[in-house]
Amino acid sequence: MDWIRGHAIGRGSSATVSVATSRCSGDIFAVKSVELSQSEFLQREQKILSSLSCPGIVSYLGYDITRENNKLMYNLQMEYVPGGTLTDAIHRHGGRLNESAIVRYTRQTLEGLEYLHSSGIVHCDIKGRNILIGESGAKIADLGCAKWVHPVAGGSGKVVAAPIGGTPVFMAPEVARGEEQGFPVDIWALGCTVIEMATGGLPWSNVTDPVSILYRIAFSGELPEFPDFLSDQAKDFLSKCLRRDPKERWTAKELLKHPFLAEFSSHPKQSQDFDSNSPTSILDQRLWSSTEESKFQIDLDHTSSVNSPAQRIRALSCSGVPSWTRDEDWITIRDNSGEETNADSGNKRGDLEVKL
Repeated sequence: MDWIRGHAIGRGSSATVSVATSRCSGDIFAVKSVELSQSEFLQREQKILSSLSCPGIVSYLGYDITRENNKLMYNLQMEYVPGGTLTDAIHRHGGRLNESAIVRYTRQTLEGLEYLHSSGIVHCDIKGRNILIGESGAKIADLGCAKWVHPVAGGSGKVVAAPIGGTPVFMAPEVARGEEQGFPVDIWALGCTVIEMATGGLPWSNVTDPVSILYRIAFSGELPEFPDFLSDQAKDFLSKCLRRDPKERWTAKELLKHPFLAEFSSHPKQSQDFDSNSPTSILDQRLWSSTEESKFQIDLDHTSSVNSPAQRIRALSCSGVPSWTRDEDWITIRDNSGEETNADSGNKRGDLEVKL
């Protein structure tokens, strides 16, 4: 596809996202670009995104390699969603959504998750800033942390490689402990996102620093607090998502049948939060900066081998001093090993890289 790069709408530690226009059709799309020599993660994202076709997931359009300013650039072309993120929608509604809106976006997100899981993929970073609001509703975005999972006997799944990925305050306990990252982690994160929609805040209260919150998630036995004002059905739905034992969490398919979502109709209609008069509103959503600008890349095998739980938790936290009460200041964690790393290669260690 012959296209023209427009202005940048987001910059991260390595990748830049720009608006782009097709020379032939004039269609607008988003292009995520990085130097070819540093494109390992973006190429992995391309492989996953190109295998998907679902209304609830941002669409893949293609990729190419261009030479710009004497540099070879790897470009991932994606659907442009101008309505902003779910977090933006929460802010536009005074800091919280009503329950009917929560039901609508929860079901749409679950439909996307059920498709991902049935395709053998775990997203690993579900949160409000990674859900875009389009004309037809919610769409899951940013599969930069996603990974394939191999099915095993009993219906569960085993992660192909063992990298840690995600945003700490939305991490499931087993991820915070560095144990596993299968399909149930997306269900936990969905529960946290429901709380985000209901309150406009983080799923955990009294967040002061990454070490203490990760240790609390991993070992305290606590759950995020359920908002008192939610209906009994909403609270029951949360109780099925936020179970500390991943084997006890409901699956996406089971949750779609929960009474909390029963009265929701998914017939296509324009979202109440979609701003069709603001084609550049993606500029304000900070989707890309929240997932690319501050990354913490680690080798899971290395963190699993340290002596104490506290040391493992510290290995997942950053050394900077951002405001831990804001979602955008929480880091996204990724392993810097390749996707094809074998699970049994325990002696393979990647570099510990912090990008703030």
